[in-house]
Formats: sequence, C-alpha cells, structure tokens
Amino acid sequence: MNNNKPLDAVHFGMGTEMAHRAYGENAAKALKAVEEEAKRLERLLSRFTPESDVGRINAGAGGKPVTVGVETLKILELAADVSAISRGCFDVTIAPLADLWDYKNAVSPPEAGRIRGVLPLVGYRDIVFDKAEKTAGLKREGQSMDLGGIAKGYASDRFMEIFSEYGVVSAFSNIGGNVSTLGSKPDGSAWRIGIRHPRAEDLIGVVETCEEAVVTSGDYERYFTDAAGKRYHHILNPKTGYPAESGLISVTVVAKSAMLADALSTAVFVAGLELGAAILSNYKQAEAVLIDEKLRVYVTRALKNRFESASGIALKYI
Repeated sequence: MNNNKPLDAVHFGMGTEMAHRAYGENAAKALKAVEEEAKRLERLLSRFTPESDVGRINAGAGGKPVTVGVETLKILELAADVSAISRGCFDVTIAPLADLWDYKNAVSPPEAGRIRGVLPLVGYRDIVFDKAEKTAGLKREGQSMDLGGIAKGYASDRFMEIFSEYGVVSAFSNIGGNVSTLGSKPDGSAWRIGIRHPRAEDLIGVVETCEEAVVTSGDYERYFTDAAGKRYHHILNPKTGYPAESGLISVTVVAKSAMLADALSTAVFVAGLELGAAILSNYKQAEAVLIDEKLRVYVTRALKNRFESASGIALKYI
C-alpha cells in the first residue's frame, strides 16, 4: 500500500459529524477503531444516555455520588480546573439552562422568570468527585451536567492515541469543527487549519500546526433568530443565563490537548478579551486567535509565525 495515499472516513457521533484522514498501512484498521471509540465514548459520556456515567450522575443529583470511570474523572478534573481559573465562565453544570434554551427547536428566548428560576442550579462548585473512590456527583437535586464543551476534545485526544497505537504517524480528525492533528503531513510539511470568518463565507486566517488541536467557539455555529430579528447564539454565560455578550464573536485555541483547547475556547469566549487573556496566561501550552465584534483579530505572540491572516486584516498581539 502507498503510505502517502490517504484513507478518509466520515461518521456521526456525539451529536455531530466526525471526519478523519489517516496515512499508512494500518490506516483502515485505525479508522475503524476510531469509529468504535466514538461510540464507546458516547455511551460513557452522553447525558442523554441514562446508563452513561453522566446520565447516572445527573439522575443521582442531590444524593450519594455514583461510581464512574477513570476517564470521566479525568474530564471532570480538568473541567473543574478551567472553571475555577475562568471564574465560572466555563461550567459543565449548565445543562438545565441548555435545556431551557433548547436551541434545536427554539424560535424565541425563554421567559426571564424561567431563566432566573433555573440559574441557581448552575454552579461548578457543586460538582463532587473522588479520584480514590472513583465516584462523582452533584450536591443539589435538579442539577445536571453536560460535557459537550469538553468531551469532544477528550474524544479527539483519544483518536490521536488510537492512530498512534496502530502505527499511523500522519492523521487528522475533525469533530464538528474541532480539528486534531497527528504528526505532520506525509511530505513533512505542517497541517494548515483554516479559521472561519465569523461574518462571511470564507476564512479569516490559517494556522500551521503539527501534533496539536485547533478548536473554535463562535457565535455563528448555532443560533436562532426571533420574530423581532434578534439573534441568539448557543454559547451561554453560566452567570447570566443568556448568550454570552463579551465582545468576542470567535475564539480559536491551539494546544497539544484537544480537551484543554475545547474547554478554553468556551471559557475565553464567555470571558471576553481582557479576562480571556488572563485565563490563557495560566496555560502556557495553549495559544489563541480571538476575534471581536468589530472584526479585530488578536493573536497570542507564540502564534506570530504560525498564523497567516487573510489579506488586509491587521493583527494585534496579546
């Protein structure tokens, strides 16, 4: 087999389309294993699956913590860390609010009173987990968690591990816009990952990367428009209960860990430019491209030689 010839696979999982490309003699087996891993992780982490770890945590909210797997604990540990450092801008206990907004079916925002009623159920400090006992839970009845802002990142990291286990040295996965790369391209060049222009049907820039994840959170990904023409995007501020209005409309994080990049992209989006830059400063292994509502592009300095902006767009460095 020609090791420079790619094999592609596309499947649906964790609520989104997953696309992969792998090179090497074991590429076909690796792609099959990745698809099976996606199914396993959905069974483990989906809050819509009653017997999953998350489903059982949510069902037992307010009661005794339940036994969960080490992977779930690993995800919760990072989620708690990002929540604390971001001052609650990232919070996996946001599920009651997400249910209230119901973006798949909504045509208007929930009533303010309903948002106020649900908001007290959101609070990352109410997550309890014990790594030694392998248990996790929520302190108050009615609380629930949704790992959608971090689990896809974990899945991406696992996919890269599986590719490596099969001897694949060049591959990438795209999970609903979250891109992870393994190695470089077969010719030795870096992968070039486009960042979508948040207000146009083209790219605002390209990041060159190897062995990293590139994860974007933007206000253009999922939204609805009400009868008055007001647009409501899906990234909720856990503190207000409404779509985040931080001044940022797109945040792309580049990091070795897709799980970290996934959580940070949401945290920084909700936090805004100033607090977002402070959050990123706590994670030396993460870089970012931030775009504000005036389409100004801010890039962390370590990406200076790896981010190529579209023609005519000036960059500011943070």
